[in-house]
Amino acid sequence: MTLTAIDIGNTSITFGLFRSTSLIRSFNIQSSGYSLVKLKAKISAKMLRDTVICSVVPDLTRRLSRDLRALSGKEPLVIGKDIKVPIRNLYRKPRQVGQDRLVNAYAALGIYGAPVVVVDFGTAITFDVISRKEEYLGGMILPGIKISLEALNQRTALLPKVRPDIPNDFIGRDTKNSMLSGVIYGFSSLTDELITRIRKAVGKDTRAVATGGNANLISKYCRRLNEVNTNLTLKGLSMLYFNKKNT
Repeated sequence: MTLTAIDIGNTSITFGLFRSTSLIRSFNIQSSGYSLVKLKAKISAKMLRDTVICSVVPDLTRRLSRDLRALSGKEPLVIGKDIKVPIRNLYRKPRQVGQDRLVNAYAALGIYGAPVVVVDFGTAITFDVISRKEEYLGGMILPGIKISLEALNQRTALLPKVRPDIPNDFIGRDTKNSMLSGVIYGFSSLTDELITRIRKAVGKDTRAVATGGNANLISKYCRRLNEVNTNLTLKGLSMLYFNKKNT
């Protein structure tokens, strides 16, 4: 493979194997259970050449970088350290923006053009807005679907533990489906309303792109999304890698 792109998140680590600019294979390892043994079970040393990492978990960045060096004999490139995302960041404190959000913004800008908003349905739900001038404006951060369901279980006496899933009915007729309906229809309605407000602020032609682990689950209930691209972060990492390699 030409490149292994790695997105380290709070819930899972996503790996994308690229041959040139084409994504050939992807797989996940749970962040909480990561080990070198699990990595070796998913990918062989001979498949590893260049690697690029985007991470929001510093400890896992160090551990995975060490393991990749041991397997491939090469130093991985880390977004924010070895590769800077070439987008004008208008956050009041630019360093507060997660590198994954900047990578998503860069990828969406390159693939879909500006203006564009990326909605990442991950551990948290994030909205990242790119202006017509191709500037990163900022966005919104909300609790994700799994976090919300866990909070209902942990902070109440009687509500059960429920995994993210499709509700049976819009009006839930048991506790589990009432929780699922509230979260799925609630967050999809919230997503549509925020996209509507973003379009009023940035431009009515603003494209809305969904990504993240729960994008396929919730996007079918959203009416304002234009695209679903679950590999957006991996694609952004490959774009940044080849851009650096060719300059």
